Amino acid sequence: MDRPLEDFSLIETLRYEPEVGFIRLRLHLARLQRSARRLGFPAPKNALTKLEEAIAGASAPLRVRLTLDRDGQAAVTTAPFSALSPDTVWRVRIAAATRLDSADKLLRVKTTRRAVYEAARAEYRPDEADEVLLLNEKDEVCEGTITSVFLEDGPNTLRTPPISSGLLAGVLRTELICQRKARVGRIRPDDLRDRTLYVGNSLRGLIRAQLIWN
Repeated sequence: MDRPLEDFSLIETLRYEPEVGFIRLRLHLARLQRSARRLGFPAPKNALTKLEEAIAGASAPLRVRLTLDRDGQAAVTTAPFSALSPDTVWRVRIAAATRLDSADKLLRVKTTRRAVYEAARAEYRPDEADEVLLLNEKDEVCEGTITSVFLEDGPNTLRTPPISSGLLAGVLRTELICQRKARVGRIRPDDLRDRTLYVGNSLRGLIRAQLIWN
């Protein structure tokens, strides 16, 4: 079950590379500040300091998880990170029983309220799907349980669903839109039949996906 609405935290999941630093750090911190303001959380004043303390002395890539609670307290945990091979293709399925509500404004921010995503992921065994896509009540494609959705939409252009469909404003998604490598447009399941599909997030980047129809 989800935590009570008053008992959730904001999350940012970043990748740290020793030779480069935090990937997309500015976009992550901007989203955190925007989400905190929208939900009435105190501004995350010490988030950057906590991040820098957590990676001090790191000599290998890390997955870094930053949380901010309702009292404005930031916490950071780290774990080893291994990038996917460039030729990786994830097997993707569509959740059959779990739907997102496009009117749920909390879907637009990344929080510890994860029950709907966990329910979608639980519809398939790990050997049946690497990622599960969710639809909303209008049968529009929204997002994966941990990724944004991107559909080939012409030469060197991707299409990604609008926030109004009920989905997270992903950091990778924001970057690709700002770079004009992706545009916003509604996606329905039938659109996925004859176009190249990708899923992705800031931690892992774009991942080629193969949709397995139920």
